[in-house]
Amino acid sequence: MNSKIKVLVVDDSLVFREVLARGISSDPNIVVVAKAEDAFDARDKILKYEPDVMTCDVEMPKLNGIEFIRRLLPQYPLPVIVVSSVSYAVFDAMNVGAVDFVTKPNINCSRGIEEFIYELIQKVKIVSRANINPNAEVNKFNFISGDSVDTTKIIAIGASTGGTDAIYNILKSMPPTTPGIVVVQHIPPIFSKMFAERLKNKTKLMVKEAENGDYIEPGKVLIAPGDRHMKVKKQGDRYKVEVFSGEKINGHCPAVDVLFESVGKEVGSNAIGIILTGMGYDGARGLLSMRRKGARTIGQDQQSSVVYGMPKVANDIGAVEKQVSLHDIPKILYSMINKI
Repeated sequence: MNSKIKVLVVDDSLVFREVLARGISSDPNIVVVAKAEDAFDARDKILKYEPDVMTCDVEMPKLNGIEFIRRLLPQYPLPVIVVSSVSYAVFDAMNVGAVDFVTKPNINCSRGIEEFIYELIQKVKIVSRANINPNAEVNKFNFISGDSVDTTKIIAIGASTGGTDAIYNILKSMPPTTPGIVVVQHIPPIFSKMFAERLKNKTKLMVKEAENGDYIEPGKVLIAPGDRHMKVKKQGDRYKVEVFSGEKINGHCPAVDVLFESVGKEVGSNAIGIILTGMGYDGARGLLSMRRKGARTIGQDQQSSVVYGMPKVANDIGAVEKQVSLHDIPKILYSMINKI
């Protein structure tokens, strides 16, 4: 029988530390080995208890969570889940090495706390097996923009755990002439819009949270809302997205399979599908459908994935044409959209 996952809980609020610790300890596969009130307390307890996973608040006295993670991980690599209020800071934490995040609940709402604890337990189990040092920074690749890029193509990207940083690392290399891109990232509502705004500010592309009827155009990236599925639909010689509510598919809404299957059906051989880091199997079947319709397909490899789940399943069933490191995805992508 496998040993329990050892968790260190770091939060400056005594009440919230206790709520969090008791909640995740209710799972028989998890044990909270220690609780810490600030970064320095946490550092000492990491050395003493050697946890498998750490949950960490962002706003803390003495040293904030982002700076703590930045300094800590090179010396003591372990998976970190950021527990934060709604804030752009969670993406800063992802950039310095945290592997996932959850939003703090209203502590006066029992239902909200129950949902939060359930979500956090699932994420602890996922990240306990994560590759927390994938060295995922993408090599600088100079795209040749202009007439050499086939802007009639459509690029579809799907990702889950570790995906926000992986997507950013790909998009930051892309020129404004890039074919239109549609993205499903498993992410909570509200954060999908924040994620889109962050990408818009940090890349050369026009990035927005998708709205029903948005057209897919060169230089534009449409991010599926965190609680809506997204499909691609052909209209004349153009393509637009349909954004709609629905039941979870493969445990997710939005689901990568919904997007990929629509791209395979509507776009066919003029599409490129990319499946990135994430737990589970969402996107594998859809990517296979795309490939069978003539689309080009790329899967992230194990070494550069935070969690090698979704890309592995896709590769195992024959959905992936080229499996490569995150480092090399921009280069491979360019070869697929290059008309020369």
